[in-house]
Amino acid sequence: MFWYIVRRLLQGIPVFFGSTFIIFTLVFALPGNPVLRMFGDRTPSPEQIAALEAKFHLDEPFLTRYFLYLGDVLQGNLGTTYAGQSVNEILARTFPTTLRLALLAVLIQLIIGVLAGLISGLRKGGIFDHATLIVTLLIISMPVFVLAFVAQWVFGIQLGWFRPTVGAGAPWSDLILPAIVLAGLNLAYVVRLTRASVIETSQNDFVRMAYGKGLSRGRVVPVHILRNSMIPVTTNLAADFGILIVGATVTEGIFNVPGVGNELFKAINRHDTPEIVSIVTILVIVYVLVNIAIDLLYGVLDPRIRYVK
Repeated sequence: MFWYIVRRLLQGIPVFFGSTFIIFTLVFALPGNPVLRMFGDRTPSPEQIAALEAKFHLDEPFLTRYFLYLGDVLQGNLGTTYAGQSVNEILARTFPTTLRLALLAVLIQLIIGVLAGLISGLRKGGIFDHATLIVTLLIISMPVFVLAFVAQWVFGIQLGWFRPTVGAGAPWSDLILPAIVLAGLNLAYVVRLTRASVIETSQNDFVRMAYGKGLSRGRVVPVHILRNSMIPVTTNLAADFGILIVGATVTEGIFNVPGVGNELFKAINRHDTPEIVSIVTILVIVYVLVNIAIDLLYGVLDPRIRYVK
């Protein structure tokens, strides 16, 4: 297992350099001068523009700017925004909120999605199964921003069950409604994937043998059916965890969540190259580490999986 982890970490190195280079290139290609955006409606003097361009190396060639940025990142310095803020401090302030939001969304998907998919798969063709398929189809067909506004208006304003916007400090109670919205789309896929996996696993010979040996349904379902059905679901949740962190931009913007997604959206509007590339770099690293952890979890879910050198 040790060599497997080492190999996966080494595979993440080209992903790291490739992602930073691609993002840096895309941001570099954006039209407009970020220095002018810093002044808003005011018009800076040519001397001010030249001074700021020299300060942030905007007058350097593209590759020079990229390698200067990369050198700082490898030393643990994610750079400084054009407004003079440290990107390290911004991430330290916003990333925990987005991480809590994503974890809460995954937990909702895991509990509700797996439970609904398990019941639907075990009772294939029943009323609950048909109702589940209809509800998940409706959720899949609804864009996330529509779902967010509807949930905010119904549960936050009309019913008053949740705060319509996230308050200062982003307590867990304020993150429940944004997490439900964020989890909504993939929750439908988790339900359907769990249902299909449970139906397929239930038809295997080892399940029939378990029943033939006299094991109770309460023993066969969690140990033999659910455990083996969780492998594709776990893969989906692992991939979705990274998507949730990155894709939280819309949800965080609607619910005013002080997280990374909201900060990334503001940085894109400001054309703030260091902040954009640094945030995306951290998200890539988190995504790679989560996928390595999920690969290791396969060995727990399926004893037949072994990691060799």
